[in-house]
Amino acid sequence: MSTMTEPAKLLAVLGENNAVKLVLPSGIPKTLEDLKLEIQKQCSLTGDFRIQYMDSDFNAFLNLTSTAELKNLDKVKVVSACVPEHDLQVPPNASSSFCSSNSSPGSSRISVNIFSSSETSSSSSSNLRIDPWPTNFRLPIFSYATDLQLKKANDEFVKTGALFSPPPKLKSDIMQSLASEILRYKPYPSDSEFDDVCKALINTYPFLRELGSETGYSAWKITLKQKMGNFRSSLRSMGCCELKINSLKRRGEGNAHPNQVKKARRAEINFCPDYPCGEDKESQEEERVALLSEVTKRNNEAIIQAKMEKTFPHRRQEIVQDAPFIADVKSRWPALFSHREINAEFRRITTVPLTSKFMAQLDFYAPKMIQMFQKKGGKPGQKIKETITGIPEMDSIDARRCRILKALAIYLNEDPSNIFKEYMDLDFCAQQQMPNTAIGIYAILHEGDDGGREDPEDVGIIIEGVTILQDLHDNATAFHLLFGLMYVLNLSYPQELRYTFEFCQKVLMELDTKKVSNKIQVLKQKLLE
Repeated sequence: MSTMTEPAKLLAVLGENNAVKLVLPSGIPKTLEDLKLEIQKQCSLTGDFRIQYMDSDFNAFLNLTSTAELKNLDKVKVVSACVPEHDLQVPPNASSSFCSSNSSPGSSRISVNIFSSSETSSSSSSNLRIDPWPTNFRLPIFSYATDLQLKKANDEFVKTGALFSPPPKLKSDIMQSLASEILRYKPYPSDSEFDDVCKALINTYPFLRELGSETGYSAWKITLKQKMGNFRSSLRSMGCCELKINSLKRRGEGNAHPNQVKKARRAEINFCPDYPCGEDKESQEEERVALLSEVTKRNNEAIIQAKMEKTFPHRRQEIVQDAPFIADVKSRWPALFSHREINAEFRRITTVPLTSKFMAQLDFYAPKMIQMFQKKGGKPGQKIKETITGIPEMDSIDARRCRILKALAIYLNEDPSNIFKEYMDLDFCAQQQMPNTAIGIYAILHEGDDGGREDPEDVGIIIEGVTILQDLHDNATAFHLLFGLMYVLNLSYPQELRYTFEFCQKVLMELDTKKVSNKIQVLKQKLLE
């Protein structure tokens, strides 16, 4: 992100009769990717899009190719990258893909969806979640009977200031609606996310505030947690796959012991979705077989992308429940192992963009991280200095990122050589080292470049002795793709670098930021000082 000191504001047009003010404390971002990231962050926007700006010469919106075209108080427009603007429609009763403040009782909402018709139908038919947890939780629309009782209680509160204690039936109806709305985002909300829901409830309906409670919603929170647990149990008994996978009732079913099933991280919004309506294992297996032939054709990215989107539930159930070897996954789903599809799969699972988010956040924290690293003493400090020597003068941003990631591991008392492997001879590497590598990033150096100062000849990723990706540009690209593969292939973080990966998860990607280990929490506080 930009380090400019002068703040800026932009008017972002999201659709007809729908616009928001973008506040940029650090000024206009230097790159288009950073601006897109800022729009996604402030507007809770999902889906691919392009940005247009109001050109003063023609008095019309033109495609933005550089943020140098922008200045303070300019107007920009968000347009889907999938379809022309005139094809974008607002579906009835659709949830907004942009963030907005909580709706007051009786107020209407403006809904905007930037996905193309094919993407929308695919997502809706497969019941995939497409929205991350909102910055401001929006209450659901309650039933007519519930809304009527709340309106009467509100009128009484306005007249006399009397708080309202809802009867059991009304409270149960409110809890059921809230639980259903929570499930739109995730089945296992964190403690602070329960706080978000309860705060939205008592802020919208202040007469529901509890006397004698420090927060005003302590009992509401306890009741909501219980309701959410009961709601999950009910859905699990109906066969909901993403909930059944976490149940101890799986003990004895088939050959899988329940403790062998890796549980979903809280950031995995679509961990193990059910098959969409009208689809089953057999029909999606036919799509998978058809996908194998499409992969062999040239200039076929659009069809491959559509089939990968369609077969996502089948692929996730196979990876999560069966836990196949990586070699088997690669042979059954060869289209998955590309830069583009890893990004797409990661976004399906978490609703968060991988590459743009990772690189932008790494660059944003880099100056502060270098300052911290230089203060480290002892042997770790010496290793860090050897690793980051020459960073300020380096021309290659990719080399800079890689050195920072290696220094980060050392700073966290971890050995980066557990992941980053450097070789001079590709044949020797392939024959002697790769089959014995559980997980790692290999770099084939140029002859005579034993210090790794030049860009390597080849960079790739190895998992379970299988070369997953190769011909990557640099180690930083390989590392963030490896991080994405942890989610895509449902892998646990390697113990040797678990703090480094946790830092990427909770600080760089801002995933599951509510529960942080002490070591990462201290580092995060230092970065924000």
